[in-house]
Amino acid sequence: MAGVQDQLDVKFRLTDGSDIGPKTFPAATSIATLKESVLAQWPKQKENGPRTVQDVKLINAGKILENKKTLGECQSPLCDIPGGLMTMHVVVQPPSEEGTITISGPPNIIILTFSYAILNLLSSLASFKSCISYY
Repeated sequence: MAGVQDQLDVKFRLTDGSDIGPKTFPAATSIATLKESVLAQWPKQKENGPRTVQDVKLINAGKILENKKTLGECQSPLCDIPGGLMTMHVVVQPPSEEGTITISGPPNIIILTFSYAILNLLSSLASFKSCISYY
């Protein structure tokens, strides 16, 4: 690809506005390797940090980058100035816990919603029962 540099300067912008880097990487560096670098350099004092590479999403020029792509492939000709600093945004995706249901909100609203749903169900069953007994 014409115009792609051999070395690229990258900084990683965290959601709180702080940065990791800048650091120079070869253009052939995979996105998975960049994520490993973010994990290794993650500030220890920050809460809710990523535990694995799968917890990290890197975004450049509005696109979520795929692990198998290289840094050079992800360079945007419109946004990244040759010889300039590439800023990638880091999003930490907490690992999902399969088989668990998380209910949030005040308990009285949750109970009220659940009760309303049961009342609707019972009402529907009563209507259905009266239709059956009519025939």
